[in-house]
Amino acid sequence: MTQEQRIHAFARLGSYISEGSETLDTLIQTAHHYNGWFTPEQVESTLKQWGALLTTENVEQWLAPYAGRFGENDPKTVGLILAGNIPLVGFHDVLSVLITGHRAMIKVSSQDPKLIPHLLEQLVFFEPAFSEHIILTERLTGFDAVIATGSNNSSRYFDHYFGPYPHIIRKNRNSVAVLTGKETAEELLALGKDIFMYFGLGCRNVSKLYVPEGYTFDQLYEAIEPYKTVLDHYKYSNNYDYNRTLLLMNSVPHVDNRFLMISENPGLSSPMASLHYETYTDNAALEETLAALRDQIQCVVSSKGWVPGSFSFGEAQKPLLEDYADGVNTLDFLAAL
Repeated sequence: MTQEQRIHAFARLGSYISEGSETLDTLIQTAHHYNGWFTPEQVESTLKQWGALLTTENVEQWLAPYAGRFGENDPKTVGLILAGNIPLVGFHDVLSVLITGHRAMIKVSSQDPKLIPHLLEQLVFFEPAFSEHIILTERLTGFDAVIATGSNNSSRYFDHYFGPYPHIIRKNRNSVAVLTGKETAEELLALGKDIFMYFGLGCRNVSKLYVPEGYTFDQLYEAIEPYKTVLDHYKYSNNYDYNRTLLLMNSVPHVDNRFLMISENPGLSSPMASLHYETYTDNAALEETLAALRDQIQCVVSSKGWVPGSFSFGEAQKPLLEDYADGVNTLDFLAAL
């Protein structure tokens, strides 16, 4: 199977996702049976993004710097342990392994057991040769390299078990937003998407704000009012009630608009239905702070992306093919095998 064949198959998969099917519609509607957080709207949004990404032009452009670096005659078996915190969160790893001619030995998450297997079934339908490159398993054995995604706790197990092999092991990461106090209502509304998409469960969801001294949250709360519908989801509502109770019982100063709490806290990771914040005095000090936390931050969002290397508000959950998790270039890793 040539690279051209692989690209063509994934482009057809992109078209399939964009055009939809009865089977895909059924999966979208029933995904929440396997994971209560996977609402039809969230799953559909994720699929729509992948449908837009998987075009011949996008994939060719992504692979262009690697011309001749992937040997079809010596494919490796790459074990993949996928997360399931948001829909299709591990699909980029699957795509990366298969598009480079390697074999993917995949342990899907019990939290997302149907979506990726269905897309792979369609991929094989479009290009039967992929059937020899896809292994769905409950236990990784006989692999040459590993890409594993989990928590800080599970990463210790991964380090111990997979340490002797070439590997990428991902831990917990969080995303942050930098505010100046000059943002428009439209920009703050877009920031709401970075906060509330996937109910805040993704590593690209904003969990912390950096704001100038003296900043008040009235304008932000007013702008994100349309997102109050998150309370309609019982899991989010339960988490809001629980975490609000903890703040009150512990007398933690905070502000609250009845669906999102904000409290001053140096931590990057905030409980669901809440955000942490810190203040900054000047941009130089802020840049030093963000640089020191580089290994813990997945992405930064700011107004029109003014912070170097950041995304514009509302774009955190729209990574391109070349936007790698944890900043680790998966294609470089695979090219070196």
